[in-house]
Amino acid sequence: MNPAAHDSPLGKQVAGSAVYDADLLFPIPRAAGRGAMGLAEPLPFHGVDIWNAWELSWLDLRGKPQVAIGEFRIPASSPNLIESKSFKLYLNSLNQTRFADADAVRALLLADLSAAAGMPIDVVLLGVDPTRSAPIQRLDGECIDDLDIDIDQYGPPQAGFLGVDAAAEPATEVLVSHLLKSNCPVTGQPDWASVQIRYHGKRIDRAGLLRYLVSYRNHDDFHEQCVERIFRDLLARCAPQQLTVHARYTRRGGLDINPWRSNVAAATADNPRLQRQ
Repeated sequence: MNPAAHDSPLGKQVAGSAVYDADLLFPIPRAAGRGAMGLAEPLPFHGVDIWNAWELSWLDLRGKPQVAIGEFRIPASSPNLIESKSFKLYLNSLNQTRFADADAVRALLLADLSAAAGMPIDVVLLGVDPTRSAPIQRLDGECIDDLDIDIDQYGPPQAGFLGVDAAAEPATEVLVSHLLKSNCPVTGQPDWASVQIRYHGKRIDRAGLLRYLVSYRNHDDFHEQCVERIFRDLLARCAPQQLTVHARYTRRGGLDINPWRSNVAAATADNPRLQRQ
């Protein structure tokens, strides 16, 4: 576990703030987690962590509550990830704070979260009217969850399960599983996700891939580090020429976190809302 997580609000009783407080944000350096995985600069991917905040509220200048959905995009190249409970406590500190308009809220969020991440991030505030909110979608790709296989390994992650069919022609595929689960490294609470793997290269063995993803089931790590480990292991074991890994985690405390990593220079991350989100 990242040593900095010991000092975070995770797993502790922490009083919220009735007034705005940017000091509630708790950055965690990415370098420690990446170092433990053997990831060093230059990183083999670019990417972004997409956070969706479904419980975002403040007061207007007359004291009337306002609500919105927040989308935050934190570059994977930022020095820090932001611990999720601290993020929620920070957002809650806006609940009784008065702002002139949504633009003022966005400007404050942009400044505070960019400072915590260690570089500029993107912030979008969306209305909650159904005609403007995100519709339920499905991940593009072929689901591998119905494979008829036995599984008996649930942690730690077993990269040895990954392999390719060396005799097959190179493939361009998008594979999806909804069976990814890991645990918070401090509280032990379960983190549930769907994962999409888009690649071009030797055909990945699907049974091995599913066994590998299920082997995260009792693994303790942050969302971002799980996705980076999956990317690293696929790159090392299967050697695709192109690889993109996108995990869509279910929300906790009104936040969902969706890490996206790719070695395709022109690729960009979308933000579909899934059934479980």
